[in-house]
Amino acid sequence: MKKASQVIIRPRHHRESPERLIRRFLKKVKKERIVEEVRERRRYKKPSVKKKEKQERARRARYREEQKRIRAQQRRTRKNK
Repeated sequence: MKKASQVIIRPRHHRESPERLIRRFLKKVKKERIVEEVRERRRYKKPSVKKKEKQERARRARYREEQKRIRAQQRRTRKNK
């Protein structure tokens, strides 16, 4: 189970506009992935489906990290030339 989210928003400045306050709130909610979790929990997913999705996310994350490492290595070799 995920950790409990603590999204607390208070006006920073005396005259902060409500629009700016809402914008900060939305950023924090997105960062905490609250909306995505609510959407996921709307419908039941079989444990096997959850497991497959988790494996797929892990595979994509490994691929992204590998690509990031390759790009960094290419940048280093370009700088040394």
